[in-house]
Amino acid sequence: MVSAIKERRERERAQRHQLIITAARELAEAEGWEAVTTRRLAERVEYSQPVLYSHFSGKDAIVRAVAIDGFGELAARLRQARLADPEPLRQALHAVCRAYLEFASERPALYQAMFVMPTDVKFAHAETPPPLRAGFDEFVSCFRPDNARRELFAEVVWSTLHGIAVLSDSGRIPADVQDERLDFLVSRLTDTPD
Repeated sequence: MVSAIKERRERERAQRHQLIITAARELAEAEGWEAVTTRRLAERVEYSQPVLYSHFSGKDAIVRAVAIDGFGELAARLRQARLADPEPLRQALHAVCRAYLEFASERPALYQAMFVMPTDVKFAHAETPPPLRAGFDEFVSCFRPDNARRELFAEVVWSTLHGIAVLSDSGRIPADVQDERLDFLVSRLTDTPD
């Protein structure tokens, strides 16, 4: 009986935790991250601010949780794109790159939480969250297994795509030539000997 009650409380806590993350994402997408405050979130999820603080120490912790949630979504989307067009690897890389840019464009506030706003999420580190590593591994999988520099190639692709996403979002480069950029990037990296 005690165990069942404890399990129910843990489930309810996990649901509340996810509700707060979802509300923060929705509010950020609708009004920007400036609008995401603990007060506004507490009102939106209909819990008191102390309940919110029992889940997150503040806005930075909420942004971190949103980012990790987003990494999971991005990894799933990249995997789906890669597996839908696996051969040759050049096509898989193109599909993964397109999926990445579409994700960034469709979810700008989420993308900001993941890659632009300051967080303590560790990249390329032993403490890298598994969803982030899974997303990176989708890029790595687009290069031949015998390529000793495939992680370096994946980093260059990811870095380039991030630049394209941020510059496109800010209107600094025209969005109407994305395919040309992707063709250029993919052809240069897949035509390069390891």
